[in-house]
Amino acid sequence: MTKPDLVFLDDLAVGAEYRSAEHVLDVQQIIDFARQFDPQPFHMDENAAKSTLFQGLVASGWHTAAITMKLLVGSLPLSNGIVGAGGEAQWPRATRPGDRLHVMSKILDIAPSRSKQDRGMVTVECLTLNQDDEVCQRLVTKLVVFRRPQA
Repeated sequence: MTKPDLVFLDDLAVGAEYRSAEHVLDVQQIIDFARQFDPQPFHMDENAAKSTLFQGLVASGWHTAAITMKLLVGSLPLSNGIVGAGGEAQWPRATRPGDRLHVMSKILDIAPSRSKQDRGMVTVECLTLNQDDEVCQRLVTKLVVFRRPQA
């Protein structure tokens, strides 16, 4: 696998879109994550999950967020990493075993810093979509993005 070119503030444009690779979610991943980080019956027990709001096993929203982060790192190779400065997450649809997730990111705003000339704030909308292009997570986040170093 080749390493993608690093992206700096100067390379970004409002409206630019980035598509990630895919991640297939299975039952064991859902259960393993839930055991460690979100131990609720609808994330850990297929039978118990049938009688819940979800009517079946679902991934934790935090698991979906973690997968989103993994996919973002590969698809939006920011020069100094993806450094969050706040945001809002929504989970309009449950993520389920067998879902094939990918992330579509869109640059919404770019605001160069007035006090620190080497960086700026970038607002990005990240939609985590399943194989049917249904939104499982919507994240709008502000990222600290650095400028290309001066020669």
